[in-house]
Amino acid sequence: MEKKLALISVSDKTGIVEFAKELTHHQGYTILSTGGTAKLLAEKGIPVTEVSDYTGFPEMMDGRVKTLHPMIHGGLLCLRSNPEHMKQAAEHGIGMIDLVVVNLYPFESTVAKAGCTIADAIENIDIGGPSMLRSAAKNHASVTVVCDNRDYPAVLEAMRHGGEELQQMRRKLALKVYQRTSAYDAAIANYLNGKFNGEDSLPETLNIGLPLVQKMRYGENPHQKAALYGDFGKYFRQLHGKELSYNNIIDISAAANLIAEFDKPTLAILKHTNPCGVASCDNLVDAWNQAFETDKQAPFGGIIVVNRKMEADLAQIIAGIFSEVIIAPDFSDEALEILTKKKNLRVMISTCNKVGGLQYKSVVGGILAQDSDAIEELKANMEVVTKRQPTEEEWRAMLFGWKVVKHVKSNAIVYAGCERTLGIGAGQMSRVDSSQIAVWKAGEAKLPLEGSVVASDAFFPFADGLVAAAKAGATAAIQPGGSVRDAEVIAAADENNMAMVFTGVRHFRH
Repeated sequence: MEKKLALISVSDKTGIVEFAKELTHHQGYTILSTGGTAKLLAEKGIPVTEVSDYTGFPEMMDGRVKTLHPMIHGGLLCLRSNPEHMKQAAEHGIGMIDLVVVNLYPFESTVAKAGCTIADAIENIDIGGPSMLRSAAKNHASVTVVCDNRDYPAVLEAMRHGGEELQQMRRKLALKVYQRTSAYDAAIANYLNGKFNGEDSLPETLNIGLPLVQKMRYGENPHQKAALYGDFGKYFRQLHGKELSYNNIIDISAAANLIAEFDKPTLAILKHTNPCGVASCDNLVDAWNQAFETDKQAPFGGIIVVNRKMEADLAQIIAGIFSEVIIAPDFSDEALEILTKKKNLRVMISTCNKVGGLQYKSVVGGILAQDSDAIEELKANMEVVTKRQPTEEEWRAMLFGWKVVKHVKSNAIVYAGCERTLGIGAGQMSRVDSSQIAVWKAGEAKLPLEGSVVASDAFFPFADGLVAAAKAGATAAIQPGGSVRDAEVIAAADENNMAMVFTGVRHFRH
C-alpha cells in the first residue's frame, strides 16, 4: 500500500507538534517538511523527511527555492481518478500528497512593525506557501489543505469519520485557502501601492481583503443580513453590555472620529452619527453639562464619547439617562462598577485616533473610494474677509464649531459658543432649513445665541443664510467660501457688523 504523505511547512507553529503527532501516530501519515518546521518536529521526536531529500533537489537561494518542484506540485495536482495522471506520476516517481498544512510568511504583521523597510516587506512575501495552498485547494477532492491552525481539531475529527464528512471539510478548507491567499495578495498589493505611489494614492485595482470579525444579528433593519470585517478590535474593545449592532458600530466609528479632533478634555453626544452636543472644558463633568444642555431630548438612546479616562463622578451622572454606548480611552474601577449595573449598556474602550487611508462606500455596480477627511487646518491659513476682525473669543468659538461641523451631515450648521455647541442643524435639503433647526434647538434648550458664532460645512450660496444667523444673534461666521455670490455674502456680513472667516476647505458629509 502506498504511504500517505502530508506536507507541513508553517510560519506560525502554534499547535503543530500536537497535530503532527496525531497524523503520524493515528492517521498513518509520513511527514514531509522544510526548514524550521522540520527541525521542530524532529526535536519533538516526530519522524520527518526534509523536502530537499524527498525531491532530490537542494533548498537554495536562502530558502527561496525549495517546494517549487514537480515532486511536490505533481503530488498535489494529480487527479487520482485520471489513469493518465496516475501513470505519469508513477513514471516519474511522484507520490500522492494527501494533506498540506501551510500558513504563510507573516507579511501583514511584518509591515505593521515600526521601522519595517521595503526590503523587509519583500523578503516576507511568501511564494512557495501560496503555491502549495492553491495547488492543494484546486485538487481538494483528493487533498486536505489546512491554512489556519484553529482548524486542526476539526480536521482530525473529519479524518476519523472519513467519507462525506471529510469531503465537506475539504470543500470548506479549500474555500478558506482562496479567501486567505486573496487577502494575502491584497495586503501585498496595497502595501506596495502605498510605497510606490503614495500612502493615499488611488490604486489601479482596488484590493480589499478583510477577515470576518463577527456576524451581526442583523443590519440596519431586522430583515437585512450583516457582518463586520476588518480590524475593528485594533481600535475598540468592549468591556460590558449587549452584543454590538450594525448601527452601533457605525455610530462608534463616527464618535471616535469626532472626539479625535480635540486636545482638551471633551465630551460629545451623538445620535445616528450626528453630534447633538459637544463641549471642551477643564474637566469632563463640566463638558457633560454643556454638551447635554445643547439638546436634552436627542441623547436618549445615543452614544457618549470622551477623550479622557472616565471617573465615577461622570459615570454617576450619565448613568441617569438611557444610552446605547459609552466610549472612553479608559475607565476607573468605580466608574465601571456604576456603568456595568446597566445590563445592556455597551461600555467601550477606544484607542482610535484620526485613522487615515482610503474610505469606501458601496454604490450600484461598484465602490467609491476617497482618502479620509483628516486635513490639518490652521488658523494661519484662514482668511478674514470682512471689515471687522474676529475677537479672540470669536476665534476660539469658530475654530471649535469648525471641528464639530465637519462631523455633521450636510447641509450642516453649528451655532457655537466658546468651546461648546449651542444649536446644531443637520442633513437638510436647504442650508437655511438647517440653520432654522439649529436656532430652534437652541431655543428649546433655552440657550441664547446672542454673541454666538455660526459654522457652515459648505459656502452660503446666498446671503439669506448669513442674514438669518445674524438675526439669531451670531456675531461671527466660519465657512469655506467659494460661492459665486461670496461678495454678496461678505457685504451682508459687513452690514450686520459680523466678522467672517473663509477656510478654503469644504466638509460635506453625505
